[in-house]
Amino acid sequence: MHELGNTIRRDRFVQITCGYVVLWTFAVFNWLWFRVLPDWLLWIIFLPAIPLVVIWVSKEFPHSLKQFQWNIRSATTASVAFLPAWQLAVFISDQLSLYAVGAYAARIGTGAAFMIGLAWVVWGMEQASQHYDLLRLRKRRSDAHLSLELNSDEDDASGERIWNPLDTRAWYYGRKGRKLNQSVTGLMSYSFVFCMAFLIFSKISGCQELYEMPAGGGEQKPIAQKVKVQKVIKKKFIVNPFSAILFQVPPIDEVKLQLTEITKHAYTVGYGEGTGAGFAGGTKRGKVRFIRLEYTGGDWDQDFGVGADLNMLIEYNVRTQQQVADRTESRTVAQLNNFPKGKSPPVVYLTGQKNISLSKGEVKILKEYLLEKHGMLFGDNGGSRHFHNQFLAMMNRVLPQVRPVAIPLDDTIHRIPYQIPFLPYVAPHGGKEALGWKVDGRWVAYYHPGDIGDAWTDDHSGISPEIWEACYQLGTNVIFYGHTEYSKWLEAQKKK
Repeated sequence: MHELGNTIRRDRFVQITCGYVVLWTFAVFNWLWFRVLPDWLLWIIFLPAIPLVVIWVSKEFPHSLKQFQWNIRSATTASVAFLPAWQLAVFISDQLSLYAVGAYAARIGTGAAFMIGLAWVVWGMEQASQHYDLLRLRKRRSDAHLSLELNSDEDDASGERIWNPLDTRAWYYGRKGRKLNQSVTGLMSYSFVFCMAFLIFSKISGCQELYEMPAGGGEQKPIAQKVKVQKVIKKKFIVNPFSAILFQVPPIDEVKLQLTEITKHAYTVGYGEGTGAGFAGGTKRGKVRFIRLEYTGGDWDQDFGVGADLNMLIEYNVRTQQQVADRTESRTVAQLNNFPKGKSPPVVYLTGQKNISLSKGEVKILKEYLLEKHGMLFGDNGGSRHFHNQFLAMMNRVLPQVRPVAIPLDDTIHRIPYQIPFLPYVAPHGGKEALGWKVDGRWVAYYHPGDIGDAWTDDHSGISPEIWEACYQLGTNVIFYGHTEYSKWLEAQKKK
């Protein structure tokens, strides 16, 4: 009975594990591709993987290493347990905004997955080759007229060529060093299949990203400011007429007018015919995201994680009432290639004060993002004249046929949704005028010369409230402009 009870419990545990594996697989595809499930639900689904892995590993691996015997079941358990452990490390890093840690976990995990797969390929080929050698030996023993020698120069006793790559007697392995040739062929074949699977997975499923704007509508007009007149009635005083105190008793009907300026939206901030603050072409689950661009050679992460990007994102939400992401993000230039046409970020932010180094491939990806995917680059000089020259040189490589021009204050990007009377800056490292690169009537790049990001930090870098408020307004304008132009483009694509 005791043995029967253990068997029933083991079978139930296996059934629970199989059901969880199906749910876990669905959640992983959602997390990497569809992005339908909320983050809190993903936490609930992914965290039970920890106790399940611990239970399975503890069953297969005894506490004493002296008692441990490596077998096919323990190897399978260790290999399968690696997958949720790797996925959970990347997921937690992503949720906690530890992007550098997540990137290292993804790279190390990919290398470990390659080595684990290679070990299984080597083991499988060895088992298969031994199996075919054993079959050949048994066949020769059954035929008295055949030699028992295994190292015959013939491909096969029947004289037919062997094509099976798992058999060391395959004709294309040659007659010398057959085992070595089989191992090299297996390594090359596995490496090719692994790389192809990784590329396909990156393009089609897991590593493809989607950017979805919040659904809604509105008009592309400046935010209207209304002046409302409020009546403020003075306090009434009750006076004892027999008091010894003499003073002028104010008339009971005396009132004082006070003008209070309030900012009120006269329309919904957005673009299109939808309802609510958002954009035509958006989705109900869509959100405005703040994505900083990573690059080599400099300090792309200047002031990253000190509140500047997040403060700007929060201010954009307060000022436009559009749905925004819970946290800011960063992506490499190469990762822009993961976003498909029609689901790419309308705006990405780039800052720093040192060198900007892009490869030819990255230049091509950035150009495709700006032109074919209808994206926009928001550049910000983080603190040097050198960065000014670096940014201009980079744009000259990306868009060699387009020359930068000063963006006037009466341009749409400086008027909607906020009227910008002057260009606010913390320090004019690259001049006192914003520069832009225009293609087909649209600004594809906006360059701020005066470290606008420092004005978004928690302490606003010590500048006056008038300046940092104007910097928030300008940041709102640029983000709104990029999303509005993207929405117009999506609507135009639907009509074609």
